[in-house]
Amino acid sequence: MFGLMHEGMPERLEMSLDIPSVCAEKLLRGEVDFALVPVAVLPELDNPHIISDYCIGTVGAVKTVGIYSDVPLEKIEKLYLDFHSRTSVRLAQVLLKEYWKTQPELLPAAAGFIDKISGTTAAVVIGDRTIGLEEKHEYFYDLGEYWQKHTGLPFVFAAWVSNRKLPDDFIAQLNEAFDYGINRIPELMYILPSPNEKFDLEEYFTKFISYELDAEKREGLQLFLSKIGLKKELKFQGGVSVG
Repeated sequence: MFGLMHEGMPERLEMSLDIPSVCAEKLLRGEVDFALVPVAVLPELDNPHIISDYCIGTVGAVKTVGIYSDVPLEKIEKLYLDFHSRTSVRLAQVLLKEYWKTQPELLPAAAGFIDKISGTTAAVVIGDRTIGLEEKHEYFYDLGEYWQKHTGLPFVFAAWVSNRKLPDDFIAQLNEAFDYGINRIPELMYILPSPNEKFDLEEYFTKFISYELDAEKREGLQLFLSKIGLKKELKFQGGVSVG
């Protein structure tokens, strides 16, 4: 966002800010030209294009996407699924089936679902709401970490996606803007408040989030999408190409 607002992009963009699931809905409905969306939406798009060399990914642990529980995973009977991101939910389902080989009852979550984590009832939780949960619950299963253990690959949670080809010069300008913002993370720490005094925001942005959509991330992304039913060929614009 910092790059988009400071690298000559404002005059070319009309931006709106929403939780990831709403971003996906707007892209599906054609209300926006492109969006940073959970990658699980890609199988639902008619003509998906990955339009940037940058993403929201992780190489191993991601810290803010996981299963929180008071009992070991194999003893979980009911699991609430966070409604903020389809990708995290689908990733949890893949890992439950293929890695942990367990089948708890999956429950749709609504506001306040985090307070229902108790006994054999657990939850998939993402984002800022995860901060401090490890102090309240004995078990935390980081989905980025376990995806890497399962596949040996990094994971892409969200990508910049359009449903049509965009102008090449615009894609190049997007990449420049994202590069500008990412390279200024140390400076941004002076103006971004941490959501929790015990949460090291700079460490999170630099150690747990990985932004470059490199060859390994593309491989991990295509493997994940194949597991959740993507039958269309992904199209990449800009400097990104299919590995």
